[in-house]
Amino acid sequence: MGEAADPAPAPAAVTGRVRVAPPMPWRTRLAVLAAGYLTDATRRADGTVNRRLLGVLDKGVAASAAPRNGVASRDVVIDAAAPLRARLFYPAPAAAAGGGGGSRGEQDGRRPLPVIVFFHGGGFAYLSAASPAYDAACRRIARHARAAVLSVDYRRAPEHRCPAAYDDGLAALRFLDDTAAAGADPPLDPSRCFLAGDSAGGNIAHHVARRYALDPSRFAAVRLAGLVAIQPFFGGEERTPAELRLDGAPIVSVARTDWMWRAFLPPGADRAHEACSPDAAVAGIESAPAFPLATVVVGGYDPLQDWQRRYCDALRAKGKEVRVLEYPGAIHAFYVFPEFADAKDLMLRIKDIVAGSGSGSE
Repeated sequence: MGEAADPAPAPAAVTGRVRVAPPMPWRTRLAVLAAGYLTDATRRADGTVNRRLLGVLDKGVAASAAPRNGVASRDVVIDAAAPLRARLFYPAPAAAAGGGGGSRGEQDGRRPLPVIVFFHGGGFAYLSAASPAYDAACRRIARHARAAVLSVDYRRAPEHRCPAAYDDGLAALRFLDDTAAAGADPPLDPSRCFLAGDSAGGNIAHHVARRYALDPSRFAAVRLAGLVAIQPFFGGEERTPAELRLDGAPIVSVARTDWMWRAFLPPGADRAHEACSPDAAVAGIESAPAFPLATVVVGGYDPLQDWQRRYCDALRAKGKEVRVLEYPGAIHAFYVFPEFADAKDLMLRIKDIVAGSGSGSE
């Protein structure tokens, strides 16, 4: 559990087959089965998603101006024309107060909060900022990190294919730029901006960081301080050893990921496309000093782990610094289940990253 200077292989990485149903509470096992059912039951044979049924199975929760566990939230409009919305989570004033010596927010006794722009998982096609699991996860991140979390409700595939989600992520950064100029409640500090996401959201976070880094002059106030890619979703045409060894693991399956790439990639594109291939995804960043320090989270029971390690290697090949957090016993999306000890550990790691006290980067 935790950081690794050199990623250790997952259990039985070379030969044999690991048990693909790691021990977990029965309630968690039911939740994992429900997550798989959510995706499988709403896929139509023609490649579309039954959004009406999905709305019943994934009933969103409302934002709450009254703090829940010390964190309040509200929905904001990023681009009415798109339309594009996000949910902003922020610690209640008593939790975030720190005095203010001359900074924005001095009038209400609060220092401006660092901002984590967050992208939820769901294979580019499922879930939302209002999904119960992600509302709760973002609330925990905001509480532990003492930061604002802007969870972007990006447009989903297959109705909106690549690069729509990446465009929406960049629009969220522009929103922060504009909000900083106009003033915000609570006060935000976009010069301490982090991009984060899990699975497909980790992929989106990377591509938004890349776009930002290739032309940071477009932003007056936003400065990227870090990228947290939690089990990011990358892939390719071949099957990796982890995909073969962990066939039948919770949440992720080859059949599901195959469908998700078909739904997301532009028509006619294969998995050499920059949205999918780790090597293609890093094109150009060797000359982009604004690309932030990346923290990549890898789980030992995640079939996508080989692609995540290839992503780390691709970043290093471009001269970028990478911190790897290894959780050998973790399934895909483990951190949305707070009953896992690793989920709490990751929250504390994110807290350290935002506070600037993370150590051991490679």
